[in-house]
Amino acid sequence: MTSFFGATKDILCEEFVAAMQGEFEMSMMRELSFFIELQVKQSKDEIFLSQSKYCKEILKKFEMESCKEASTPMPSCCYMDNDVAGKEVDQTKYRGFIGSLLYLIASKLDIMFVVCLCARFQANPKESHLKAAKRILKYLKGTTNVGLWYPSHSPIHLIGYSDSNFAGCKLVQKSTSGTSSWIKSYSWHSKKQACVALSTA
Repeated sequence: MTSFFGATKDILCEEFVAAMQGEFEMSMMRELSFFIELQVKQSKDEIFLSQSKYCKEILKKFEMESCKEASTPMPSCCYMDNDVAGKEVDQTKYRGFIGSLLYLIASKLDIMFVVCLCARFQANPKESHLKAAKRILKYLKGTTNVGLWYPSHSPIHLIGYSDSNFAGCKLVQKSTSGTSSWIKSYSWHSKKQACVALSTA
């Protein structure tokens, strides 16, 4: 089994290694640089996580290497529904799109919402759903090298946002609440409300 760990000071890593080696049979490898499609670049002052290699592999797999780039993962006016009258597409191919994209959200939080939205339609995907999934790949084409950057000396500030739309889900007319916060790392949450909204109060 392979595991990795980190600490803010070298002495903490050394203490952890000594404690673990006292309990388990283990050997130290080297500084982490690649772990399950996650690229890690470390220096004295920063850590950068990305999945650029995996992004390029996905684009090649779905024959989107030469596609045009998109500035956002989905249009601001995009409302997806079951599209009952829409043309059906290959379910296996669509699920392959979604599965590949879900693995990317470890380092690309900006696509999380739209990938999870597209994932709702895996049971009966239509052409409009596949088009939305391809739009995400077009966005990835232009942001292949974007990842998570953690500078060691950044100040600690809690930043938070919260919002809710009004009956934004076309399928069940429910509102969606969302929150995001940042304190050295990013936390994101979005959920459909349990009841149907009747007013904005």
